[in-house]
Amino acid sequence: MTESEHPRGSRRWSPWVVLVAALVVGGCTSGSASSSATSTASGNSGAGSGSATVSACAVTPVANEVIPSVVTIAAHGPNGSGTGSGEVIKSDGYILTNNHVISIAAASGGSVEAQFSDGQVESATITGRDPQTDLAVLKVQSSRQLKVITLGSSSSVQVGEPVVAIGAPLGLSGTVTSGIVSALNRTVQVPGDNDSTALLVSAVQTDASINPGNSGALVDCEGKLVGVPTAGATVPSPSGESGGGSIGLGFAIPVDLAKSIADEIIATGRVTHAFFGVQTTPIPPAAAAQAGVPEGLFVQAVSPGGPAATAGLRPDDVITTINGEPATSNIQLEELTLTKKPGDTVSIGYNRAGHSAQATVTLAAQP
Repeated sequence: MTESEHPRGSRRWSPWVVLVAALVVGGCTSGSASSSATSTASGNSGAGSGSATVSACAVTPVANEVIPSVVTIAAHGPNGSGTGSGEVIKSDGYILTNNHVISIAAASGGSVEAQFSDGQVESATITGRDPQTDLAVLKVQSSRQLKVITLGSSSSVQVGEPVVAIGAPLGLSGTVTSGIVSALNRTVQVPGDNDSTALLVSAVQTDASINPGNSGALVDCEGKLVGVPTAGATVPSPSGESGGGSIGLGFAIPVDLAKSIADEIIATGRVTHAFFGVQTTPIPPAAAAQAGVPEGLFVQAVSPGGPAATAGLRPDDVITTINGEPATSNIQLEELTLTKKPGDTVSIGYNRAGHSAQATVTLAAQP
């Protein structure tokens, strides 16, 4: 699942649930700052409608198939170093990993190395990274044949399905854990670059042990990649520090989204997200009742000439629905910018001075 970095110096939105745990991302690193944080998670479990699944994978053949495709990543910068993991996604040396694994090197012009399952170490360059989704792509130059992981489809994953996680928790390469998919469509905020946050959209939740450094591969019983393990929960101590290891609550970025981001990085070196052009704040039910306005997202500001302004939205409007679903959280809008492309449209229901209206927002490219 994830690596913790400690640098020195049509979905149904259910109520947000505060996890009674610290969500840890990153690899085993040296440094002083903690990269764990209390987070929220939302989404629906997507429980399989009575479809039967086997209780466990035959883990040994899965591990034998996948381990040669998984690499241990070491990132070094003047402010610290860390380890994580990733997987080879193309035979010409492209490796998919989390941004938090290599950000300590990317931010300071540091170095990155990839160690393969046979112990061979290769220098790696950062092809590109996307801090908003916590994904990155590396490239190694190697004359030998690289074992490419087989990509599955996260759209076919079901709750209760057995999965296997392979990575390098605490720098221990080739570590294998197994479990099931315990929920789907989780939306989880995790620590990002420069005190910002990244958003894991439609994440796959699993009880397979995910510990710092484990952001390698989450695969199905055929050894196909279904997710990129990215964050795992730990129970905080009374002092507020996260303690212990995995508590059976980990989150992986779905492979369908990861592949889309990786393909764009490989093609262009960067990722262009969509832009909505509006700043909102949720209106709590009690406040809405007291003010005599509908529940939703209060529009604080609209970017001049931006998509929302062009669609007719104004400050002081209250967004009540987003693509037909109740508007309850700013994260809904953020998720749209990560899952949709510039040019896609979003249906918005809003209230202005007591009158309801509809708008169609055509998303633009993020400035």
